[in-house]
Amino acid sequence: MRRKFMVFMVLTSMLLTAGLTGGCVGFVRSEQRAEITGTDKTKSLAEAEITAHIPENVGAKNAAADPSANSSEGFVLVAEAVPDVIQEIRYYSTYNFVGERIDGYEEPCALLTREAAEALKKVSDAMMAQGYRLKIYDAYRPQQAVDHFVRWAADTGDTRMKPYFYPEVDKSLLFIEGYIGTKSGHSRGSTVDLTLLDMQTGKELDMGGTFDYFGERSHPDYNGDLTQEQKTNRRILREAMLKEGFRALDTEWWHFTLNNEPYPNTYFTFPVCGDLH
Repeated sequence: MRRKFMVFMVLTSMLLTAGLTGGCVGFVRSEQRAEITGTDKTKSLAEAEITAHIPENVGAKNAAADPSANSSEGFVLVAEAVPDVIQEIRYYSTYNFVGERIDGYEEPCALLTREAAEALKKVSDAMMAQGYRLKIYDAYRPQQAVDHFVRWAADTGDTRMKPYFYPEVDKSLLFIEGYIGTKSGHSRGSTVDLTLLDMQTGKELDMGGTFDYFGERSHPDYNGDLTQEQKTNRRILREAMLKEGFRALDTEWWHFTLNNEPYPNTYFTFPVCGDLH
């Protein structure tokens, strides 16, 4: 119980700092606590408090504050801009850390800003010349998808995908350890999650860890028990992306963002679908 109380105190402090407890979110009153714990006996008071302090719809607030966030102008379909890529959009499927299709993914396609797609085309051409194809897991991610992640993370009882994606991490610590946040760089439209596929074998290169694995093994510089081949494969992808103007993330070997992203301060809300307008 002491640990859960400490988790709540840390999260509350973080949310207050981010300004997320203002307005209608507020604090849970005593009668609300009784109602929450009375209807869900499986949740502790600390978990109920954490859930109550998470905004229900950050995406709607973003769209209201910035109408342009709902416009897909300036975005392109990656399949058209980079025709050689392979796509396996995980958040359209049920094989992801949540275990269900994620809000905002209406079709299994990847979208990027025009600038990011142009840079990715150069990466694709270079990799094709070396016998590899790019395989994309995710690109533009609407804010409502991030909201979905936040709601899921607050439900500490839902651990159906834990054996596959976060076996080493207690779900109650996902916010504290930075695996889940209320905003994502993907929502700005110039970030892509990807790997490489060997054109000779038709198989993905062995990166020594799977996409969206929550743990140190996903860090690009992780040494641990990686083989030399796995380290080399990570380096090939990283160097190719950095050469064409992307920057890496120090906690995910698959994650890259265009350095000169055109919308550095806009978190878009339009859904992922093939009908761009």
